[in-house]
Amino acid sequence: MSELSLLFQDPYFVAIDKPAGLLVHRSWIASEAKEFALQMLRDQIGQRVYPVHRLDRPTSGILLFALDSDSARQMGECFANREVHKMYHAVVRGYLPEHGQIDYPLTEQLDKIADKQASTDKEAQSAVTDYMTLERVELPYEVSKQHTTARYSLVKLSPKTGRKHQLRRHMAHLRHPIIGDTSHGDGRQNRFFRQHFDLQRLLLAATGMEFTHPITKQKIHIQSEVPAEFRRPFQAPDAIRP
Repeated sequence: MSELSLLFQDPYFVAIDKPAGLLVHRSWIASEAKEFALQMLRDQIGQRVYPVHRLDRPTSGILLFALDSDSARQMGECFANREVHKMYHAVVRGYLPEHGQIDYPLTEQLDKIADKQASTDKEAQSAVTDYMTLERVELPYEVSKQHTTARYSLVKLSPKTGRKHQLRRHMAHLRHPIIGDTSHGDGRQNRFFRQHFDLQRLLLAATGMEFTHPITKQKIHIQSEVPAEFRRPFQAPDAIRP
């Protein structure tokens, strides 16, 4: 893999644009993986880095690291106190309303191996996501058995809480699953995108992050581009505009 794209760097933090499929750090759960964002960034900038938040392996986009343990601790508190505002873009099945808020509690998702000792009877936790639809398209293909055409939306998502797989689960709850989601999504739609658009990935990207710098107290705005492949269905020659 080529060098990571740096989106932000100062004496305390560095942010990268993580490619889809890249793990943040080594994990025995994914023992087949050979490359990891933490080690790649460490080697690239020549110093130790400390992850301060999570980004799922199939999700691309902004991933922030601290450059020392004290900065990592302070930034971790910012995330824990919900003082970091994050933005994502996704392609979902169907026409999502223009805008809205999903307030739907989520039960804790446990890994069968890593969390086998954890309690399984916890109450569902509060989970809130704001969404806005940016673009819609209809394609002349009978992907599902219920419809003769296929509809999709490009959406902007802003989670107000940080539950595991929150955006993927909230979109699935609305019956507008994110394309490429093999855990909570629609297998027919995923196959269509693999075969028709050569898109093998989850169409979810972390594209914005805002916070008050815990050391300098400056307002920090980090952005990454919406991946170009997200626009393939909207730019298709046979696309029908609503």
